[in-house]
Amino acid sequence: MLYEFIAMHRDVIIARTREKLASRTAPRPTGVELLHGVPLFLDQLATRLVDMEPGAVQIGASASIHGGELLNAGLTIGQVVHDYGNICQAITELAVELEAQITSEDFRTLNLCLDIAIAEAVTEYARQSEQTIIDRGVEPLGFLAHELRNLINAATLAFDAMRSGSVGVAGSTGSLLGKSLAGMRDLVSRTLAEVRLEAGPPRNERILIAGLLEEIEIAGAMQAKNRDVQLSIEPVGSDVTVDGDSQILASIITNLVQNACKFTRPQGRVTLRTHVTSDRVMIEVADECGGLPPGKVEDLFRSYEQRGADRSGLGLGLAISLRGARAIGGELQVRDMPGTGCVFTVDLRRSSSV
Repeated sequence: MLYEFIAMHRDVIIARTREKLASRTAPRPTGVELLHGVPLFLDQLATRLVDMEPGAVQIGASASIHGGELLNAGLTIGQVVHDYGNICQAITELAVELEAQITSEDFRTLNLCLDIAIAEAVTEYARQSEQTIIDRGVEPLGFLAHELRNLINAATLAFDAMRSGSVGVAGSTGSLLGKSLAGMRDLVSRTLAEVRLEAGPPRNERILIAGLLEEIEIAGAMQAKNRDVQLSIEPVGSDVTVDGDSQILASIITNLVQNACKFTRPQGRVTLRTHVTSDRVMIEVADECGGLPPGKVEDLFRSYEQRGADRSGLGLGLAISLRGARAIGGELQVRDMPGTGCVFTVDLRRSSSV
């Protein structure tokens, strides 16, 4: 089995991997990378092969730690992606040379480990790098440029790993690519709404709510799937309309759905429903985040405030959404449901029938 093979030839595998790293021209290898990076992944790989389920968690946690160590050591995420690929290549080449009796299932497990490790390391590196910028108090434009660069870098690294043939699109690295692309889309949408608000008075057009929610459901379904939550959008009458700027309103609702998916517990539910009266349209987005800490409701709409431990995002979404709602003559409110979640409501004036 591959586990016994790695244990028997551990020193040779490490030496061969270090040779591969030493001959690499870009990115150039470092002492920390050669000494600590190679044994770290190899040891966790061995654990993963002994026990499938606990091992999968272990190697993911190890890769996250490794990503943080790389950042602190001044290494690049490109280096860790290459390291993981090189060590798997060294194992495979040695097994072929020695004609080792290793099953195809073992090699599939090897590729799965590579997939998990790359995805976790890229994600952790991007998270810690982003937090470093936030802690320095960079201006809003710097936040925007930094987050966009983070998303592009993560997507590029994931694509490069898949293009090399080491991992497939259906695994963790492919999922990371999808999340990065979705993040870029949401970031651009939110930024366009902010630019629209700064540019002058918003447009005043008649917006069909049913059509708007159909568009939001397409993007929301992907977000919910990535976060392992269920998204439920209740139907609304085909005659329900409001007057306002469709781009601003779409950005508001999209941001609320995105936040709800982000903070809802795994396998929880996000519900979007619309209440209609003779003169008002109230669009509600309910999540299952567990509720807010005491005194936090009033802080939610401040710029750079973020709701939970997941620090991804600029912390600008709710502040922009509140400005947007008021700019088109509406209001944005939140209702805390302790132990369950939050309900965000966009309250708008319904269009007249004339």
